[in-house]
Amino acid sequence: MSLIDTLDIALALVVLSVAGWTIAARDSFAAAVGYVAYGLLLSLVWLRLSAPDVALTEAAIGSGVTGVLLMTAAVRLRRTSQSGADASPRTATRIAAGLLCLVVTGALAAVILAPVDIAASLAPAAAGHLASTGLGNPVTAVLMAYRAFDTMLEKGVLIMAVIAVWSLADDRAWGGRAGPLSQGPSDGALGLLTRLLPPIGIVVGIHIAWVGADQPGGAFQGGALLAAMGLLVVMTGLVKAPAVANRWLRIVIVAGPATFILAGSLGFAIAAGFLAWPEGWAKPLILLVEAFMVLSIAATLPLLVIGPPQRPPAGRDTP
Repeated sequence: MSLIDTLDIALALVVLSVAGWTIAARDSFAAAVGYVAYGLLLSLVWLRLSAPDVALTEAAIGSGVTGVLLMTAAVRLRRTSQSGADASPRTATRIAAGLLCLVVTGALAAVILAPVDIAASLAPAAAGHLASTGLGNPVTAVLMAYRAFDTMLEKGVLIMAVIAVWSLADDRAWGGRAGPLSQGPSDGALGLLTRLLPPIGIVVGIHIAWVGADQPGGAFQGGALLAAMGLLVVMTGLVKAPAVANRWLRIVIVAGPATFILAGSLGFAIAAGFLAWPEGWAKPLILLVEAFMVLSIAATLPLLVIGPPQRPPAGRDTP
């Protein structure tokens, strides 16, 4: 057994150990932290499987954004449990939840282990037509040329999620700003990190989004990093959460899907149909769509964590 095989086995054991610890953790915040660590380790697993695009997505969205969502929910649940009565589930509820988990686990195991006919991958076809798209990354070619409709709808799902979060606001707070995520001082270690990390994170996020056409990366990965930087400065109180009534915020949120639809509609005039990229114009149009998608994703993801407006608008809001 080589050293690489030993390291792979050790990585697998660590991933399983962290996953088990996360499931067994009794404190919700500790479980959320364990989930973040599990996601980062899983990113290393995807790298070992030669899937850097999936690794970047797991680190930025699966572990980063989702981890912040879980930790924010854990903090809010802790405040609720401290202010109210004991809300721990009953024994019967725990048994029912455990049985449900066993059923879901068994179903997933049956689907994964059952012999099936694996459908042909689109990656070879994309690699064979890279010259027509102008893209050097087959993953981006699949997402933007062969699954463009799915990619466009994924951003639509994020917009619907933001609308759902905003709809939870009280009628008096509609149009205002969300409350602060953190009430701690911004002059501690987190405040120092907030002042040092965003400039680096913004550059890295833009770089990952830009190189996604030819190398691992893309709009979702780069947008998620930019969203994490914006969420960091909001959590420490250095920047106020944006108001729902902010017109520029709404424009940025819909800019990505709107550009996607407009660029795809050009296919009716200069190509075979909707979302058909004409040869010679494919790469510029795809890069244009990716650029606006980065902005929309960077503006959308933090709003899901910040939550609905909690403070009524005071006069006319300014950007």
